[in-house]
Amino acid sequence: MHPKPLLQLAAQLVQRVLKLDQPADVLVSAFFRDHRELGSRERHALAETTYALLRRRLLWQHLAQSGSGPMERRLVLLAWAGEPRVLEAGTEVHERDWLAARRQIDLDSLAPKLRHNLPDWIADALHKQLPPEEFERLATSLLEGAPLDLRVNTLKAKRDAVLAELQEFGVQPTPYSPWGIRLQGKPSLNQWPLFKDGSIEVQDEGSQLLALLLDAKRGEMVADFCAGAGGKTLALGAAMRNTGRLYAFDISGHRLDNLRPRLARSGLSNVYPIQIAHERDERIKRLSGKLDRVLVDAPCSGLGTLRRNPDMKWRQSPQAVAELVPRQLAILQSAARLLKPGGRLVYATCSLLEAENEGVAAAFEAQNPGFAKLDAAELLAGQVPRATELVHNGQLRLWPHRHHCDGFFAAAWQRT
Repeated sequence: MHPKPLLQLAAQLVQRVLKLDQPADVLVSAFFRDHRELGSRERHALAETTYALLRRRLLWQHLAQSGSGPMERRLVLLAWAGEPRVLEAGTEVHERDWLAARRQIDLDSLAPKLRHNLPDWIADALHKQLPPEEFERLATSLLEGAPLDLRVNTLKAKRDAVLAELQEFGVQPTPYSPWGIRLQGKPSLNQWPLFKDGSIEVQDEGSQLLALLLDAKRGEMVADFCAGAGGKTLALGAAMRNTGRLYAFDISGHRLDNLRPRLARSGLSNVYPIQIAHERDERIKRLSGKLDRVLVDAPCSGLGTLRRNPDMKWRQSPQAVAELVPRQLAILQSAARLLKPGGRLVYATCSLLEAENEGVAAAFEAQNPGFAKLDAAELLAGQVPRATELVHNGQLRLWPHRHHCDGFFAAAWQRT
């Protein structure tokens, strides 16, 4: 495609995404369905430009004020992440002069907000949790794209064998999860034989560590209480060696439908996906006091995934988080009733915010003296190297800038 129409399409996509009324990945996919003439290189350029803009939206909007022409076009020119020759061939002389002048600006001279590109309410909350220099490191890491993590399905393959087979892609073992493999770049996984036969699945290392923390065993009765598309369900099923019973609960039938093809590839037959109406559903009540382990990866703000989903920081709000917290506690309370004495409960989020994490865990402990707090470092010892690096005050606390995975929190208890 000629550079001029490509830049025009990029501006149309950016205009749609910046309405922030739907997730960016949904809007990008829909845009590509409407423009099937685009090749893979062109789709890559448009998607990467959109995400580059979302990551540094405050900076680009500030720099775009001085230009002329449609705002969406100026933003695309500033954030362009495709081939440089497209800008050269698709712009006018005055636009190229304007871009060159913008590139001379010393970004370190700009206000902190334009450097870290976080809304005030998120920046303020993180400042309270981290020393200034560490906040800067976190903010910088959230402006970068995330690597692609895979989990080896231990029912079908060994990690060393998969690493050897994928050597040409520059794969590395993940530093903490014994199941994980990390790739840079975004290859077409769907075409890989190892993916088609269920030997590997896409799953962030942080998410794998939640399954390791639950530590489901052969023959047990286990529930993944907010299963979603089932990444952790599949990891738990493999850890159970395809024995026992593993319930995958979710209120979304659509998300559970996405689990089914993954389940078919995985070779697991011990998983029971069940759509529920809410956390007090009758089908849950029937299992009360019967389960060995329950994982609650609660609905949350998703701010631990900003490297993958930079639109979340602009689509979330303090009001939305305030409404999430009582819901998270209610879900945790309902899930806790499933456990038999001696059973293990794990509460997790992919949020960076204390209110959704330590705050909910503390509220649960205050209301449930029948649950004893477990130390996450002790639970992970023997499974995960250097487990103490991942734990703060006995709870799992994963940070993108420290641990190079998504931001996760998890607390664990035993029913006494």
